[in-house]
Amino acid sequence: MRTIFWKASMLVGILALVGATAGAQESSTKTPRFAWTSSDLAMTFTTEQSKTFPGSGGNFFALGGSIDAGATFLHGWGWAGNITVEHASRIAPGFNLRETDIMTGPRYTYRKGGKHENRLFGELFVGEAHATDPLFPTSKGFTDKANAFAWQAGGGWDLSLSKHFALRAIEVDFVRTYLPNGGSNNQNHIRLAVGLEYHIPNH
Repeated sequence: MRTIFWKASMLVGILALVGATAGAQESSTKTPRFAWTSSDLAMTFTTEQSKTFPGSGGNFFALGGSIDAGATFLHGWGWAGNITVEHASRIAPGFNLRETDIMTGPRYTYRKGGKHENRLFGELFVGEAHATDPLFPTSKGFTDKANAFAWQAGGGWDLSLSKHFALRAIEVDFVRTYLPNGGSNNQNHIRLAVGLEYHIPNH
């Protein structure tokens, strides 16, 4: 499954860039009903809050980064993908955490024009979480690696700095993973992200 979502996420970026390039070469002034209107590629710094163990009062913060690619093609609707890698040290005595989330799904973008265009977006992604270092319970004992289904819902605000570059001023996502933990086997996270975006308008 990890391979599938990796390929899907990378395919989003490739299609976004190809679609924008092809659309820019259209000679017709008439806008088709279904057409690429823009493509985006963002790199962000992320921080994420979670609990150490089920029922525990201890929280920890993981730090990392993400690559996010998407394309808009129908009245603000589009498709996007995200790869986020984060690390947390000493979430418990002797335990660290490294997690990679690979997700893809629909995204809606609202644009407000001006010298510095505002782009507000909301999204719903599904994919897979891959974690290493802690001990995850299994039917045969424990393992230091685990894969599980994951999803996230959220959105953010991009502020244009120029025609092609924008500041991802803030992105807030609720992320839910289903890694084994000896209890409920799910984790709730709040993820914050800021960074830079490369924007390719189709005009």
